Amino acid sequence: MKAIIIEKQDDQQTTTLREVGDELLSAGDTLIEVEYSGLNYKDALAICHKPGVIRKWPMIPGIDLAGTVKSSDDSSFKPGDKVLLNGYGVGEVHTGGLAQQANVKSEWLVRLPKGIDAEQAMAIGTAGYTAMLCVLALEEQGITPETGEVLVTGAAGGVGSVAIAILAKLGYSITAVSGRQELKDYLQRLGAKTIVSRSDFEGKVKPLDKARFAGVVDVAGSTVLANAIAQTEYGGVVTACGLAAGMDLPTSVAPFILRGVKLIGIDSVMAPMSKRVEAWQRLARDLDLSLLKEMTHVIGMGDVKETAQHLLAGQLRGRTVVDVNRD
Repeated sequence: MKAIIIEKQDDQQTTTLREVGDELLSAGDTLIEVEYSGLNYKDALAICHKPGVIRKWPMIPGIDLAGTVKSSDDSSFKPGDKVLLNGYGVGEVHTGGLAQQANVKSEWLVRLPKGIDAEQAMAIGTAGYTAMLCVLALEEQGITPETGEVLVTGAAGGVGSVAIAILAKLGYSITAVSGRQELKDYLQRLGAKTIVSRSDFEGKVKPLDKARFAGVVDVAGSTVLANAIAQTEYGGVVTACGLAAGMDLPTSVAPFILRGVKLIGIDSVMAPMSKRVEAWQRLARDLDLSLLKEMTHVIGMGDVKETAQHLLAGQLRGRTVVDVNRD
């Protein structure tokens, strides 16, 4: 099979595309014929040899995958079943989706929702699934379209693009934060009402700023998240799922004790299966799948390394799908 392999020797890492045997695959009870994977921010970090992602060597990256069950020791899955997988440490401690086969635990698998094929599932990918977890968290805390405006940071990225599309279909008014004003038309087509510059959220953080947003979907962290919190209305809800701008959070207790703001962390990697299934069922229902072509481009395995560099440089928009059977 063809696979992207990341190896480490004497603190030097290499990333190559080559033919390998299935002995490289991690242990699991279900063998998947992978059709598509995705290129996520975490994948790009690993492929470009940034620290903190891979914890076992050698590694096949790819934190998500979609394909067909080839064999399984679990009687609830049979050959031919269409499945997807997000997280659970694949591409980090367990060989992942950027290969033509994956050996995984059956308990990690979600059946493809009706109406979504393997390519569409990876056009949504971990980024879109994470976006849906954020939307579910906002809803669970009572944030509705009538409650007020929702802010989405990193709006042109994978999480942001899908979050905007979902929220727009549900009737929310959305303000999108992006460092690329040339993508204004793209963000408006997805459903954003207002587009503001990322620089507006990168300045010095006030303990409290003018209250504007009932809800927030944040992928940035650091001062972007801190400024978003400072501008959240009384009783508002902020969901945090990323750290593209940094792991620090230079805020104060003021928004939480004076405005009752709630900060909710969103973990997609180890989320319980019940929440995963709910998220994917809602994606099938509440995401306009016709917008996927607008926010997605498909590459072959030979383009993965270069594309990962572009992703980290902030030069891509939306989602990147990898056809593992294409060079």
